[in-house]
Amino acid sequence: MSLFSKKRKPVSHMTGETDHHHNNSGSNGPSSGMEETSGGRHPHHPLPPIPTNGHHSLPPSTPSRHHHPTPSSNSAASVAKVTQPKLVFHCQQAHGSPTGLISGFTNVKELYEKIAECYDIQPAEILFCTLNTHKVDMNKLLGGQIGLDDFIFAHRKGRPKEIEITKSEDALGLTITDNGAGYAFIKRIKEGSIIDRMKYINVGDHIERIDQTSLVGCRHYEVAKMLKDIPKGTTFIMRLIEPLQAGFSNIGPRTNPGTAKKSYGSGKETLRLRANGPARVEEAPDSVVEAAVEKINSLLESFMGINDADLATQIWEMGQEKTNTMDFAEAIDNSDLEAFGFTDDFIFELWGAITDAKAGRLRK
Repeated sequence: MSLFSKKRKPVSHMTGETDHHHNNSGSNGPSSGMEETSGGRHPHHPLPPIPTNGHHSLPPSTPSRHHHPTPSSNSAASVAKVTQPKLVFHCQQAHGSPTGLISGFTNVKELYEKIAECYDIQPAEILFCTLNTHKVDMNKLLGGQIGLDDFIFAHRKGRPKEIEITKSEDALGLTITDNGAGYAFIKRIKEGSIIDRMKYINVGDHIERIDQTSLVGCRHYEVAKMLKDIPKGTTFIMRLIEPLQAGFSNIGPRTNPGTAKKSYGSGKETLRLRANGPARVEEAPDSVVEAAVEKINSLLESFMGINDADLATQIWEMGQEKTNTMDFAEAIDNSDLEAFGFTDDFIFELWGAITDAKAGRLRK
């Protein structure tokens, strides 16, 4: 019987698809509803471009000025004419391209559409985006927060490949994340695992299909569960699509994802894309929030085989104002997180991380 007032869905732990001891946070997840922010023009600092083979940057567009309505403006027509400046972000294709300027998006899917429009490609060509690096760096994935001076790199579809895998152990050794727009891909590969021994499978590969089952449109937790549910001893075909690479792209070794890299962004303010409600500009998370999100994300990996910093942030915010486990569990059951089917044990683990963070026992 459940320990909480509402019966929870019995979902088995998915410890088999991840390393239990990672504490790295990632980023991805759908979001919607952005208001154009009146915080002024995006600061265009000089940025070292990726080699573009003689191409030049696209001409910048000028955002409109911010006009303050006078108190005497009562008509709807006059209010409708009031415009706010758009946040403008630099963008390149990760394998090399001219620099473009992106603005006017309201969620992750619309961001991909804007990038695709800029480069005259299909949105479905974009696997994921990284911030401030053109490399396949899973610690720099674009998700629900974008720094106001972050540089966006779009990674496009590259070579498809089909790999025959025999599940000779209980776990494959994968951590799965997704781009918030229908593509799940490999976030991390556990050292010494089945997948680690197959050198043609790499971090950043999009998992397009298992045998004849398409995974396009599936969330990361759905893909992780499918892989976990494959019986031991089964042989299956996994179709993957790797990110497009160019000759100058120096993809780092997959076993060393934490190598420090130069960042273009200041990190002082971020555009927060929310699943419910309008996006807004916020101060960057402090060390307590970062430590809490990192710990919660490590629990998501251990229990479910997924990595999602935006989901971890949502869980932290949901528990931040709660005073006991019962209220926290009820809040989850009454939210969109109920679809994940968190077990009672997992709720206790999450609550422990939240209380540790609030008490200052976690440090980034």
